[in-house]
Amino acid sequence: MRQYMLAVHSAEGQTEPTEEEAQTMFRETDRINDELRAAGAWVFAGGLLAPESATVVRVDSRGTTMTDGPFAETREHLGGFWIIRCEDLDQALAWAEKCAAACGPVEVRPFDELSQD
Repeated sequence: MRQYMLAVHSAEGQTEPTEEEAQTMFRETDRINDELRAAGAWVFAGGLLAPESATVVRVDSRGTTMTDGPFAETREHLGGFWIIRCEDLDQALAWAEKCAAACGPVEVRPFDELSQD
């Protein structure tokens, strides 16, 4: 089986969900996580703190530098992710549809086959 990353994106400037909307998103995400586990597709998942919490580490011939903030200057950021195990891309996309309905846009990317078990 192949592994896929389902990446949840958040856009700078989008309105924050109300407390009620956030609780609904959390419940739906928990439900999908339970469904992934029951189907044997679950590998790992996690939410991320805001991009401002990031530290970027760079190493070059002059040494190591560490800077605050996200790596990319962009309006969209990774907000969380799932790592799932699926037979094929179609199956991964079906899971992504459920995830996107729960918490917003989801990007689907397969792992490099060289990194598969």
